[in-house]
Amino acid sequence: MKKRYLLFDLDGTLTDPAEGITNSFAYSLNKLDIIVPEKSELKKLIGPLLTDSFEFYFGMQKETAKVAIEYFREYFRDKGIFENKVYDGVEKMLSEQKQRGKSIILATSKATIFAERILEHFDIANYFDFVSGSYLDGTRVAKNDVIEYALRSCGITDRSAVIMIGDREHDIIGAKKTGIDSIGVLYGYGSLDELKNARSEYIAESIVELNELLSDI
Repeated sequence: MKKRYLLFDLDGTLTDPAEGITNSFAYSLNKLDIIVPEKSELKKLIGPLLTDSFEFYFGMQKETAKVAIEYFREYFRDKGIFENKVYDGVEKMLSEQKQRGKSIILATSKATIFAERILEHFDIANYFDFVSGSYLDGTRVAKNDVIEYALRSCGITDRSAVIMIGDREHDIIGAKKTGIDSIGVLYGYGSLDELKNARSEYIAESIVELNELLSDI
């Protein structure tokens, strides 16, 4: 079955958000008088849920993590959101896949309101048929919930025609839980071991390779 529905992750898959996300973490931690790790360490937090990052990586209690997330978003909503860039070749890939008749959907754990602003800011929103993200109150953040919402909202019943594209294990695991195939990309923030351990069906090392793969499957 040809893959007719392409579900894309955002951070580390379509855009490189490193500057904005690490700056948002640094702002939040400074507000809480917590020592800020090196930027190389903060980059490891690109992809996982904010709740998980603050609770598990920084060892915060739930209530403190909620405050940390508010500080994170305080910086992100006005500045960090635009400290971001689209990977070279992404727009060409989206355009070519659209011309092939593929339905393109964004499936991100980022809040929908932020995800839509990013797509519009970089002038690529017109390629997307639907945006599935999370709520600001922290609900619908798990990747499988994001994917299920996208499938349900778009009336997609044939899951063999769907594929999830992402750079972290959360994308691949979310796809597994919802019964769809996945492509792990290596130009983002996940490693080959991470994606293989999550059992991604395909691996793409570059945007060019990803575009070719999406054209073939």
